[in-house]
Amino acid sequence: MPLAPEAVLERIRPIFRDVLDLPSFDVMPSDNASTVEGWDSLAHINLVTNIEQEFGIRFALGELAELKNVGEMIDLILKKLAQRP
Repeated sequence: MPLAPEAVLERIRPIFRDVLDLPSFDVMPSDNASTVEGWDSLAHINLVTNIEQEFGIRFALGELAELKNVGEMIDLILKKLAQRP
């Protein structure tokens, strides 16, 4: 059964809180690096790596460069999960 976008969001929230060291941060689909304190290039690498590990997927650099916000990242995660055998 495929995950719902809300379920993906719930699984990535603790990753964002941990990587950004913001214990009460409630990441939303509209958030992006320019709207979230501490989301710099190093944090971005750590977020991507942790999300890949959480879901057992791999992102291509080109895919990540096109993402505009967390919601688009969730869509990409769902697409990657749907492509798995």
